[in-house]
Amino acid sequence: MATEIDHEEIIRQLTEKLSDKYSGVDSARIGALVREEVSALAERPVQDYVTVLAERAVKKSLKRSEK
Repeated sequence: MATEIDHEEIIRQLTEKLSDKYSGVDSARIGALVREEVSALAERPVQDYVTVLAERAVKKSLKRSEK
């Protein structure tokens, strides 16, 4: 049985978590990056890893922009 994934809740939680970690970055920017990553992963067949994959992608993007 497939579990329903609440993408909006994932976006909210990840935005909050990453905004705390990257306090020097505008939370609206982090939210936009998270939404973009979660949206890109939303159509993938395996939804169990959306949170982890989106978090990694946003962290990577934020670290690139720090350089």
